[in-house]
Amino acid sequence: MTAYDIASMPSPTVDTRSGRDLPLDTRFQLGPVITPQQWGFLDENGFLIFDQVASTDECERILAEADEMAARWIAEGRKKVYGIPLFRGKGVDGEEFIARQPFNSVFSDYIREFVHDARFQPIRDLIGKNTRVGDREKDGVVLNRYLNVPGSAYPRLGWHTDGLRDIVYLRMPKRMLNVGLHFDRITLEDGGLRLIPGSHKQGFTGFVFRKAYFLDHREDPEEIMVETKPGDLTLHDGRLWHRVEQSQHTGLRSQRRSMYLPYLTDEFQPKHEDSPTPLYHHIGAAMRRFKRLAAKL
Repeated sequence: MTAYDIASMPSPTVDTRSGRDLPLDTRFQLGPVITPQQWGFLDENGFLIFDQVASTDECERILAEADEMAARWIAEGRKKVYGIPLFRGKGVDGEEFIARQPFNSVFSDYIREFVHDARFQPIRDLIGKNTRVGDREKDGVVLNRYLNVPGSAYPRLGWHTDGLRDIVYLRMPKRMLNVGLHFDRITLEDGGLRLIPGSHKQGFTGFVFRKAYFLDHREDPEEIMVETKPGDLTLHDGRLWHRVEQSQHTGLRSQRRSMYLPYLTDEFQPKHEDSPTPLYHHIGAAMRRFKRLAAKL
């Protein structure tokens, strides 16, 4: 499954008509507030792209901090952090490699300061009143590393909606938002995020049965590819159908890295070292084992 960095969103209370007819590849600037045009685009299509919200130096520092953290956890033989599994596979040279790394802001002061920075206040205001950064909740600040090499744990990710987690817990999906910072220049041939605009408005049948969750990697005639540059910030409604396409390249050239920020509004539920692994991660692990088995048949 993808990062569980989701928060409930209020319905827009402004005139959003000016943003509903913009081209799907529109890139916005993050200012002091979310504009009515941006609200309209998000409400209509289910996503926004903000151009280079983070600087090159900030991106490099975040990655350096995360890489140091990963090296330490590999040396320690660590398998979980606060009950959340580390997705471990092989790197470019066959070395051990952490593909999905949770709770980064707990173990790095720099990353913690970055995700709490005032520039993100408009995003927090968009999500709702009293929005907080869930440093030690859910899966925390998650860094994903996609790499197309033999033995990779995360070369791609099949079609899914993040609202599936609500179904697992026997509740209907809520209006929600995924907030991701991107570190690499990603174009069509590099794989990357694919989504179906407007699919966050589908009914229950489409939400449950439109795709085979995580097993279906096929292109959809309605999908779009989200191109990113280092420092870009993307927002997408977790109810959208989305996937991550595998890079056409291999080795280091195939690397795609993104970090998801957990903005939360619900009850405070911090994780601890002895926290149990959530049910949705058990389900995800079972599905990955099934996919590996099916690939061998």
